[in-house]
Amino acid sequence: MRRYLALAVVVPMAFTVTVSGHEPREVRLQPDVSVSQQPGRGGRAQAAAAPSAPQLKFHIDEDFFKWPTNVWPSEAVGVALNSQKHIFLLNRGNVPLLEFAPDGAFIRSMGEGSTIFHAAHSVRFDADDNMWLVDAGNNVVVKFNNKGRIVQALGRRLEPWVYMTHGIERAIPAPASFYQPTDTAVGPDGSTYVTDSYGNSRVAKFTREGNLVKYWGDRGARPGQFNTPHSIVIDRNANLYVADRQNSRVQVFDTDGNFKTQWNLDGLTWSLCITPGTPQVIFICSVRKVYKMALDGAVLGTFGKLGRLPGWFDSIHAIACPDEKTVYVANEFSYRFDKVAIDEPARSQE
Repeated sequence: MRRYLALAVVVPMAFTVTVSGHEPREVRLQPDVSVSQQPGRGGRAQAAAAPSAPQLKFHIDEDFFKWPTNVWPSEAVGVALNSQKHIFLLNRGNVPLLEFAPDGAFIRSMGEGSTIFHAAHSVRFDADDNMWLVDAGNNVVVKFNNKGRIVQALGRRLEPWVYMTHGIERAIPAPASFYQPTDTAVGPDGSTYVTDSYGNSRVAKFTREGNLVKYWGDRGARPGQFNTPHSIVIDRNANLYVADRQNSRVQVFDTDGNFKTQWNLDGLTWSLCITPGTPQVIFICSVRKVYKMALDGAVLGTFGKLGRLPGWFDSIHAIACPDEKTVYVANEFSYRFDKVAIDEPARSQE
């Protein structure tokens, strides 16, 4: 049997865009080579030494979530808590969003049959209990108020009929459109920050009203560049933390996109959460491992081991941390959500 190998040569291109009256900016499109996205095959821009940290003891509450017997989730991609400590689980199955009580009791399901969902990617809650859903396949970010009504949508779904009738004028999407977004964070002034990830490798900033004001980043490994910005959180001092997944690092910015620092880790940085308490700590998830870190970049501990059974972890697509000793994780390829209790004592209050 003959086998054929097809080679495609992608040439970087550059063009200039203007956003809301700002100065024109040159944007470079870099080739996206799939081999470079695999761990151990050159996906990281530079080698990072494994941080030295204590191993944290933990255990899994395997029966915490009381799933309805007729609901089988698929890829586990999102987990978030609202102000009532209700837990929302997002997956890519037929029942995409489920709500559970603080004790794990099932409350309700949402989103069945909705065209919002094509490739669900994240769920978050802001300080006003608005829920934010990101769908990477539909290129949209949808905001729900605390009564469950849609109040805002950022981006735009791909509509084939529009491109068939307006193909030339819509050939290049507007800057406010996304190319497979992944996550959101909301600042104290209501500004929304979106990791516009797989295609654009940037962070986009919108006003409270939903108007694009700026964006930063392009594909690369230098400070301020990204290779799949996959998760974003904001601390109470308005510092933004971006999980730059394929570069195996977390980058820190102010809310205007000015680079502050970066933390190089020894694995792909998939997801982030930040605790509400004082002092705040950040949990950073990779494949098989979770890092617990101080906001100055010090590694406080790690836990986890590779596997796809309860007590083991694969690619942790999302994490929620209501406090330092409790985290909820979404194991994407195990189709499983876990409640994890960290047995080490929490740090003393400062």
